[in-house]
Amino acid sequence: MSEKSAIVLVTTSFPISGDGSEAAGSFVSDLAEELANHLPVRVVAPGPQNAREKWTNGVDVFRYAAPEKPLSTLKPWHPTDFVKIIRILRSGKAATRTAVEAGTTIHIFALWAIPSGVWARQLSRSTGIPYSVWTLGSDIWTLGRLPLVRQYLWRVLRGAQSLYSDGLQLVKDTRRIAKREVEFLPSTRRIASKRSAPLKGAPPYQLLFLGRWHPNKGIDLLIDALYMLENEDWRRIKSVEIYGGGPLDALVKTGVRCLQAAGRPVNLGGFLDKSQAEREMLYADWILIPSRIESIPLIFSDAMKASCPVVVTPVGDLRSLVTEGQCGKVSAGASSFDFCSALRQALSTSPLSLEAGVVNMAARFSLVQVASKIADRLTEVQPGSFQGHD
Repeated sequence: MSEKSAIVLVTTSFPISGDGSEAAGSFVSDLAEELANHLPVRVVAPGPQNAREKWTNGVDVFRYAAPEKPLSTLKPWHPTDFVKIIRILRSGKAATRTAVEAGTTIHIFALWAIPSGVWARQLSRSTGIPYSVWTLGSDIWTLGRLPLVRQYLWRVLRGAQSLYSDGLQLVKDTRRIAKREVEFLPSTRRIASKRSAPLKGAPPYQLLFLGRWHPNKGIDLLIDALYMLENEDWRRIKSVEIYGGGPLDALVKTGVRCLQAAGRPVNLGGFLDKSQAEREMLYADWILIPSRIESIPLIFSDAMKASCPVVVTPVGDLRSLVTEGQCGKVSAGASSFDFCSALRQALSTSPLSLEAGVVNMAARFSLVQVASKIADRLTEVQPGSFQGHD
């Protein structure tokens, strides 16, 4: 392998503003930086305009023009959105080609299947460079339900050298569509800070919700659950910290104002950047994940690395991870009533008693190990290394 040999990482998630609204994007940037310890990385990612950036030593970013709204939120039956989708697809494919031709390329790694995997497959067919795909729940559980898209998704998955999924159930569902082997690979971020004080052994506790205010993330379930808590429960709570933003903004702000008017210690803030989010997690005694739909959310592995137990709904892989790992509390269902009951259980449990489970679970989400596995796999077979221009 020559000195300039690189992998091209194609994604729809990568930081732009750095304000904390790009949770998956921060994972991808951490992964790219970790992969750069093994070989150069060229990232294809959305941006306000077509551009090339020097991200860090060993990581270059090739931006393709994309609107602020995620591609998944655009509706193809709306004429204006349809035009935007076509422009993004063309721009992303062109940026992928530019990145591939910027030097010697040994592999194209798509995060995620659509549209990143589509661009990877197209470039692979014209250059001979192998590609691999890492699927998300939205690839399989949303797009995979559409008959025409499912057929194209199958082609993308079948043509890949290696397939990965970031959830245990998602591995099975991806395997069902692809009809081939799929490997579990957890998406996880780098948490630089460490908890300076031990976990608490007694109340009052600080509770934290950190994420998008979207129905899938269950922020409305949390607000309703907080309403249901009794005075005795609130005496065990130091504060409830809620950070983020999204389509349920009005509902969240109204709900919090009502809780505050009732004298409840609930504080509200916007999106946090990575360092701010880490600090809040290190102060928290319980991290709340009231999702309706989930695989293994990044906030779960973040919580484990911040040595903080969790209260979760029994969706995706969360039930098995938390129950078997003894690193938190799981509600009986994904409803506000059930989540309220789980909150009460947490408030009567010492976070310190769950420390061993949290530490053991954190070890399963090592970014260093994830990057090493990817680098080893992508460089072990190089049948189509492509010599571009530098």
